Amino acid sequence: MTAPSAVPMPEFEARLREVLRSKVEFIELIGEDLVAAGGKRVRPAITVLASKVLGSAAHLPDITAADTDLAVCVELLHSASLLHDDLIDDSETRRGRETAFRKFGNVVSVMSGDFMLSRLLVLLSNMPQSLTRAFGLAASAVCEGEVLQFQVAAYGDYSLGNYLQVIYGKTAAVFELAACAPALLRGAPPETEAALSTYGREYGLAFQMQDDLLDLMGDEATIGKPVGGDLREGKATLPVLYLLEGESEGEVRAILERRAAEPGDVTRVRELVTAQGVYERTRAEIVRRAHLAIQALHQLPPSPDRDRLEAYAAHEAQRVR
Repeated sequence: MTAPSAVPMPEFEARLREVLRSKVEFIELIGEDLVAAGGKRVRPAITVLASKVLGSAAHLPDITAADTDLAVCVELLHSASLLHDDLIDDSETRRGRETAFRKFGNVVSVMSGDFMLSRLLVLLSNMPQSLTRAFGLAASAVCEGEVLQFQVAAYGDYSLGNYLQVIYGKTAAVFELAACAPALLRGAPPETEAALSTYGREYGLAFQMQDDLLDLMGDEATIGKPVGGDLREGKATLPVLYLLEGESEGEVRAILERRAAEPGDVTRVRELVTAQGVYERTRAEIVRRAHLAIQALHQLPPSPDRDRLEAYAAHEAQRVR
């Protein structure tokens, strides 16, 4: 299956650039990097498509200025978290460019992320109060997920429950917000909001599971980084958790605890994932989550934009980077 085509969002890109303007040059430059880098823009695209689905169902204009601002809010939350993540992870590059903290320093990078969050709050002030609460809850989940990930590695407290909580916070919470926020903005019925929430949550979980699988089993030239990064940070992702259930539990736990520090550790885990059928089991779970996302959309009226939302989720198990 080919990747879904990018959703044209000229109003979004123009508004994002406008919202990120600052009188402070370094903040302006980081904002310009964000706009220029582009990326897949998956999260705001979900918001735009969900807005179109709801607009079509109610025979209203597809996209309003408020819908565009909402998509910008989603991107600002995501981008602010990336600025902070890059510093925490000591990342060299982001989307092929030098990371902001490498270029401008820690203080500028962190404060620029906070600037994005402040701009988000200004936009939300003109929207229903329910959206402020939804963004607050999502931001809290992001913080908790990131900290829990380090806590689990520190304590060696590896479990499926912890893993799901981590990836919900890291990724699925913002996907869920991106999908359901248009329903809150437009005052859609509770069952519509619930359907979009389920879509975003399950798609987000599938997305992060696929990222984690690629981190261990992907092709380095394709994903653009060395494989096994999570193992070297002591993070037990889904395929590793499956290995911990089996006969290689002791060996795999030892590799996790020493952060894959010995030569051949990553290669050995990759071999075990293949030999014990864990790769196929992980892919099956990704597909299951993607199908749950698609099934949730079937509660909404058919439309080309609903089809595009489905295509995003359906593609997840085939993504290679």
